[in-house]
Amino acid sequence: MNLKLLSQLTLINASVVLTSCGGGSGGASSGSSTPTVPTPEARWTLGVYEDQSLFKDSCAIPRSGVSNITGEAFIDVAGDALDEKLWLRSWTNNTYLWYDEVDDNNPADFSTSKYFEQLKTDFRTDSGSFKDNFHFSQSTDEYLTRTQRGLSFGYGISWEFVQASAPRRIIVRYTQPGSPAENAGIERGDELITIDTIDFINTENHDDVDAINEALFPSSTGQVFEFTLQKKTGEQRTYSLTSSNVELSPVRNSAVLSTEIGYVGYVQFDSHIQSAQGPLISAFNLFSQNNVQALILDMRYNGGGLLSMASQLAFMVTGQQQTDGLTFDELKFNDKHPTFDPVTGRRLQPTPFYNREIDYERNVFTSNALPSLGLNTLYILTSGATCSASEAVINGLRGIDVEVVIIGDTTCGKPYGFYPTDNCGTTYFTIQFQGSNQKGFGEYSNGFVPTPNPIFEADVQGCLVEDDFSHTLGTIEEGMLNAAVNHLQSGECPVQAKAKIPVAQRPVSQGPSIQTSASILDAIILENAINQVISEPTH
Repeated sequence: MNLKLLSQLTLINASVVLTSCGGGSGGASSGSSTPTVPTPEARWTLGVYEDQSLFKDSCAIPRSGVSNITGEAFIDVAGDALDEKLWLRSWTNNTYLWYDEVDDNNPADFSTSKYFEQLKTDFRTDSGSFKDNFHFSQSTDEYLTRTQRGLSFGYGISWEFVQASAPRRIIVRYTQPGSPAENAGIERGDELITIDTIDFINTENHDDVDAINEALFPSSTGQVFEFTLQKKTGEQRTYSLTSSNVELSPVRNSAVLSTEIGYVGYVQFDSHIQSAQGPLISAFNLFSQNNVQALILDMRYNGGGLLSMASQLAFMVTGQQQTDGLTFDELKFNDKHPTFDPVTGRRLQPTPFYNREIDYERNVFTSNALPSLGLNTLYILTSGATCSASEAVINGLRGIDVEVVIIGDTTCGKPYGFYPTDNCGTTYFTIQFQGSNQKGFGEYSNGFVPTPNPIFEADVQGCLVEDDFSHTLGTIEEGMLNAAVNHLQSGECPVQAKAKIPVAQRPVSQGPSIQTSASILDAIILENAINQVISEPTH
């Protein structure tokens, strides 16, 4: 995310707020110079939208001082909850992709968080799923901690949510290196049985479910809970875990595999965040040095992030000859903004395939050329958590006729993006643009579907393969990786599994359920895919 840009925009907005304070719709009463204070109802008029800058950073509880994450001073000014809601309303009407499908309800009838929740379309796709499954907010401090520092609150566990309501089932996907979970001995494939004394699987008590959610998704560091997990051997073990800031390792298990067709590269890539650039380049240097004949990119848990990094990744797969002058991704905003980006003010232009390293602190290209493999086929391991920028890699390469083969499950279906926007300590995510490739295709809102016999545009050559929690990621015995290697050698799929419904498209349970929204957040929280033009460095 371009914090400097967003800060500049915010500063501009703040100056507007300061110069407009005391204005509004109130006027002097007859025979008195004292202005009339408008009622909340008078400040909202159905169908009339004032400029969002009039309300930006006017907060019910303004922050003061300096952010300990960005080092920048807070620019909040004193306001009230209605200011915050009116900003959300005008911001949505200006930038939301489907602004004309949002009901203009009276903000006085909602809390700020509930008001934002309903500022989205309720329309459904042809498949019956909601058009917008990606509308959410979170604490700005937590968002910046994760995206700028590469840290996450918790224990270092990535969970697979199999069943949210009783009988519940969640499994450990993997643990972060050096995290409390890894240090305690928790492993891929462990299944949760109890938290403290609560029966995680079967409880129907609402207080128990609240306690489970608090333990699974701690809101701060230093919280201590006991987790009992069943190992793959059937043994149950109890672990005392303390929540902490966990450093994310977005690139793991880079390896060169020896197969019947020659050397094959494999890398697990979990997030398009700034800290991934160096390890990705190292992985591709390894593959280039070993002259790999094919590449298997494991993005089954990659929820997205920087589109610019997705473009870099696609270039490293293919190289200059196949990408020169072609479009990786082109963004379309709502019909109010056909020519200029409504957030950055830049003229809209396609994102090319980036061929150089990027200084993400300054948002400029360096002089360092990226390595590339010159491949015309790429294998990608996918799941319902393969989302956004990860799907853009698939779509962008298909747009230039690079063959993409996906092994695993249907992706999450997010051809959309947003500018995470802070207001008064909360960062809001609302869909603002849709991406398309060189061929103009971008309609994969139900996900890319792996199939041996593609028919529809979002069908992709590949195989349905269940996630294999009985083997360690990156080992040749692991089910998805094994299926990819076999397909490379024979062109054959294993016996097909039944496709799962992507997490973001699953129906909401009617009983007391653990939060799956946190799983969705893990799939897209790092989505700071701002389509800004990366600049040449100034001298």
